[in-house]
Amino acid sequence: MKEEKQFETESRQLLDLMINSIYSNKEIFLRELISNASDAIDKYKFLSLSDTAKYPSKDYLIRINVNKDERSIEIVDNGIGMSKTDMEKNLGTIAKSGSKDFLKKYKEAKDSKDLSIIGQFGVGFYSAFMVASKVEVRSKPTGGKGTLFTSTGKDTYTVEDIDYPVDSGTSVKVFLKKDTDDEKYSDFLNEFKIEELVKKYSDYIRYPIKMVEKHQENDKDKDGKDIPNKTHEVKEDKTLNSMIPLWKKPKAEVDEKAMNEFYKNKFDDYEDPLMSLYIKVEGTISYSALVYIPSHAPYNLYSENYEKGLALYSKGIFIQDKCKDLVPDYLKFLKGLVDSEDFPLNISREMLQKSPLMDKIAKNIESKVLEKLKDMMKNDPTRYDKFFTVYGDYLKYGIYSSYGMKKESLQDLLLYPSLNSGDKKISLKDYEEKMKPEQKDIYYASGKTLDEIRMLPQMEKYRKNGLDVLLLADDIDEFVLMMMHDYDKKEFKNITAEDKEDLSKEEKDKLDSLTALYKRFLDDVKEALPGKVDAVEFSDKLVDSPVCITTKEGLSLNMEHVLEKQPGVKNEPDSEKPKAIKVLEINPDHELFKTLAKVTDDKEIRKYGSLLYDEALLLEGYEVEDKKAFVKNLNDLMMVSATGKPEEAKPTETKAETEEKKA
Repeated sequence: MKEEKQFETESRQLLDLMINSIYSNKEIFLRELISNASDAIDKYKFLSLSDTAKYPSKDYLIRINVNKDERSIEIVDNGIGMSKTDMEKNLGTIAKSGSKDFLKKYKEAKDSKDLSIIGQFGVGFYSAFMVASKVEVRSKPTGGKGTLFTSTGKDTYTVEDIDYPVDSGTSVKVFLKKDTDDEKYSDFLNEFKIEELVKKYSDYIRYPIKMVEKHQENDKDKDGKDIPNKTHEVKEDKTLNSMIPLWKKPKAEVDEKAMNEFYKNKFDDYEDPLMSLYIKVEGTISYSALVYIPSHAPYNLYSENYEKGLALYSKGIFIQDKCKDLVPDYLKFLKGLVDSEDFPLNISREMLQKSPLMDKIAKNIESKVLEKLKDMMKNDPTRYDKFFTVYGDYLKYGIYSSYGMKKESLQDLLLYPSLNSGDKKISLKDYEEKMKPEQKDIYYASGKTLDEIRMLPQMEKYRKNGLDVLLLADDIDEFVLMMMHDYDKKEFKNITAEDKEDLSKEEKDKLDSLTALYKRFLDDVKEALPGKVDAVEFSDKLVDSPVCITTKEGLSLNMEHVLEKQPGVKNEPDSEKPKAIKVLEINPDHELFKTLAKVTDDKEIRKYGSLLYDEALLLEGYEVEDKKAFVKNLNDLMMVSATGKPEEAKPTETKAETEEKKA
């Protein structure tokens, strides 16, 4: 007898909420119904462990049937089944979870750890009404009678006794709504669409999900050749899911080849990854993960639209394609997946809820990735060098964006070219091990290209003394070292920064004496460069070059250049842009200075001073700021008649000495 009943717990408004608000993606309904079917088999399998007489073992199976004529999709399982009372309790009461009750009842049982219950909220069944005009549920428990539950998702449902010819199990038949301009519900009747959704959401359900697929084949003649324009329908019982996920297998059974094949199939890549990592953690935090670093950067990695994250599974059920909370920004290039029973999901299981557990899993994955990279750096330097060439800037960004907080975990993964290493990049540890005994600091130089950095005039002193210098050609490099400040208590020092702290007393006295002797010359040169330099001094850095530009107080020429390119700085007035404090340094031992030192005309000295500054810019790898003035000064000097052999250079008179002579 058919009985019509009201949904017990809530009104029509609550049912609308379950159907229209909790789930954002209509295709989720198939995932939820397959999950419920898997739960039902889990329950039966668990009970069969202790009572084989009542629950004999069977070939567990989930089947999907499609009937295009009646616009229905049916999901059938041979699990534990439901009685009429169970149906009224679990289907007639919204958010009443039979799975949750079952798990609670048996949680103290010896083998309950083997029971994988997916449905914890009791609302998955109602997702069917997103696409259904009517749902029919047929079910029968072991030794019981069959029952039919029918509902259109309105305020009421019906239950009635039926003859359901199975030992035990459940069938959920979804009659699809009519198509509209906005929704094509009939797409779910397409076998290829169903297979796609099973692969996406339920590929790792532990039981086979089968469906009969139909296709046309050519008729054959007696010789086995195709008969033109004659075909027949062929039915194939196809298993849609792969069942056992790679990450559920023991680590000992998963080799690198299997890991790489999974990566290429899962992420549609034609190359093996640079790194593959199988993580399996059990304890306070329990999860499994497959993590990969692609051998080439994803095509849109540098785009603002790039979405970072690892795929998220809960008990083998696909939840989310890219969970960004599992990957820090500086490792955004990672691909892979994470599966855990402990993920805090929202009620629709479509997204995560924030929790300390999520942060712990994310930090754990981050730590294991860095350990793997350090191992690669040590044992496979060629592969690591390739990794760093592609992704090294992201590790640098990790230090910079954390204001140095990640220095300890990332500093030993950095690589830099250096003055003495040729084409090879070296680590900070490599640099430290080759430092001279008396060397206190780690020296570096920055610029636009490696060739320009190697040509810096300041490099001459370090090359002559056999000291190594890190070469920083990436915009972020110098900012990273500033955030780090030191490595193993050895400070980073820019060779283009003014630094007279390490000079001996004799060297300082020599510079002081020269400055006093040629004060007028230095003053005239500075007067020729208003707003361009903050000081003109004699240099202790130069060997062969006549001039260079050094800076004071942290901001280098290269950093000034990098900052000026930033969108927020580019359009600011010049007075507000960050400026390096520049010092024009002159080599007092160079023949050019010895020649210029005898010039007594202040105007001529200023003209030479302007040319010296332009020459210094060129040597530093930058363009001349005022090309017109540079050409005019150069032409004027070339037009000056030769006066024969220069007189022996004499110290330039001070202004006081000149006035005394006039008197």
